[in-house]
Amino acid sequence: MNPALVAALALSLVPTAAAAMEPMPWHEHQAPSSGHARAIGSHARGCIGGAVALPVEGAGYQVLRPGRHRHYGHPRLIRFVEDLGRKVAASGLGTLLVGDLAQPRGGPMAYGHGSHQSGLDVDLWFRLQPLVAAERENPQPIGMVQPDGTVSSAWTGAQARLLKLAAAAREVDRIFVNPAVKRAMCRSAGGDRLWLRKLRPWRGHDQHFHVRLRCPDDSPKCKAQPPMSPGDGCHEAESWASAGALLEAQLQPRAEAPVRPPLPQACAAVGQP
Repeated sequence: MNPALVAALALSLVPTAAAAMEPMPWHEHQAPSSGHARAIGSHARGCIGGAVALPVEGAGYQVLRPGRHRHYGHPRLIRFVEDLGRKVAASGLGTLLVGDLAQPRGGPMAYGHGSHQSGLDVDLWFRLQPLVAAERENPQPIGMVQPDGTVSSAWTGAQARLLKLAAAAREVDRIFVNPAVKRAMCRSAGGDRLWLRKLRPWRGHDQHFHVRLRCPDDSPKCKAQPPMSPGDGCHEAESWASAGALLEAQLQPRAEAPVRPPLPQACAAVGQP
């Protein structure tokens, strides 16, 4: 074969520098990036460098659907979940069932969430029964809200105590719950009410609640959310209007997702293969 042709073919098989640096889709990363832990960007437009994996089972908790590979986060989030699991066990509430945290390097997920990108979010189920290993890949949630916008008979003091335990952690910025759950908590809280402001009403969230931590001190490129209004926030839950309007908001199909804005520049290095 012509030597020049052989050389040309060989060169054609060598990836260019640009191709070699082409970022992988975020959900394809199977391991965290190197370096110290750092949350970058916002919860809905960011990534996590140097993430840590939450062990799939620990004292007082179990990770659900570990095959999704979404049990990673900032070390502060991992400590929060582990601490909460121990408190749940010590309180005799049952077993904390842990849903999605973040992908190994955070970033946008292929499905399921618009947030959970910077390693500071976790979904925790209201169901408190332990599951055998086979059940954890396809767990069955328990809804806490009835069609009329009130909490169901499944809602007990155990779920209320769980929410208060989670909200008591200083690093927790806010917790998203169904408006019916927020109203129920407001009506049963008594005189100790300041912690209720962390409970933010949002549609859905009738089977689980969504905990979001504050930006850690070691993450200067983490973008914090605006501060919440003063007070317990209970008027906001009542302002979700009638039960019919609440139900309509829950059942209305979500609009087609808009084109995602670019991630912060610092995520480029985190997302490299």
